[in-house]
Amino acid sequence: MEVRRATIKDVAEAAGVGVATVSRVLSGGSASPETRERVLAVAAHLDYRPSALGRNLRQRRTGGMGLFVPDLTDTFYGQLAEGVLACARSAGEPVVLGSTGDDPEQEAELVGMLLEQGVDRVIAVPSGGAETWGPAIKAGMTVVFADRLPSDPSTDVRPPSPSDEGSGAASVSDLMLLDGLPPAPRARPLDVPAVLADDRAGIRTAVRYLRGLGHRRIAFLGGPGHGRRVAAFREAVGAPVDEGLVVFATGSRDSAYAAASGLFQSRPDLTAVVTGGNVLGEAAVLAARELDLRVPRDVSLVMYDDVPWAELCSPPLTVIAQPGRDMGYRAAELVMRAGSRRPRSVLLPTELIVRGSCGPRH
Repeated sequence: MEVRRATIKDVAEAAGVGVATVSRVLSGGSASPETRERVLAVAAHLDYRPSALGRNLRQRRTGGMGLFVPDLTDTFYGQLAEGVLACARSAGEPVVLGSTGDDPEQEAELVGMLLEQGVDRVIAVPSGGAETWGPAIKAGMTVVFADRLPSDPSTDVRPPSPSDEGSGAASVSDLMLLDGLPPAPRARPLDVPAVLADDRAGIRTAVRYLRGLGHRRIAFLGGPGHGRRVAAFREAVGAPVDEGLVVFATGSRDSAYAAASGLFQSRPDLTAVVTGGNVLGEAAVLAARELDLRVPRDVSLVMYDDVPWAELCSPPLTVIAQPGRDMGYRAAELVMRAGSRRPRSVLLPTELIVRGSCGPRH
């Protein structure tokens, strides 16, 4: 009878740590000396083969690709997934779909599971940073980021910059320079192509539109992964930025509602709000309704993402539309093409669609 070979999950359970920690230790990533020693001892005891983390991965790959998104119930990520699936279907490639919950540890565990299964290509809306993706890339995984770049562990609101990507990441550096983002001091040794929307142009257009209507106290409601959007907002409103009008929620709908409601109640002087995504836009609509704020008479709303329900609101929402399905399709094309030559990153256009949720301020 054939003896079952130990897996990365077996090592993690026996060592009392997460799969992500085992992945980091065996790929030479950061870990405490005690954790490193325990993981290596358990791996040796179980006769775990490091090849399960990707050695000779390309020779034993099973085909297909992974797709990681933060929230399967988010309409935009549904559109992105549709694009990935359409492209993969045309190429006869299966797709393994995973939801990270915007949790870097959960994301790292999903990466480890894909490597175990021999799936060496993944499209990700990333939650973690180099701690997650460095070991995966080192193990031989082909990665394409979509919608956003990996987070900076020091802050959720500072956008990545060319210096973050290391001297070898010419395509991502070029993309971020084109997007006009400020430099940042931290370096991340990731050399990964990405498919992003032109957040800067979209936010800037929305703020200019609101300013043209007479609004001066404009708020921004953001969430995980919105670093580039809040940077664009701060740039568009200009110095000095009233930081009391820049508010962040976590990824949950409850947190989004609490943030929107708190913003409206703490700053009754605001006249307009730009939300960084459709979950936050939904929260802003609900909070305004609960607080008897009339849209657009009392407060004007602009939402990033055009989703079907935006037109069904009363009044219909003005939105910054980004091409979610196209983003997914292009990301799938990049990840499937990566074997022949290194693909360049892609910046897709956004569009301000004016509806009834914004009005003049006198």
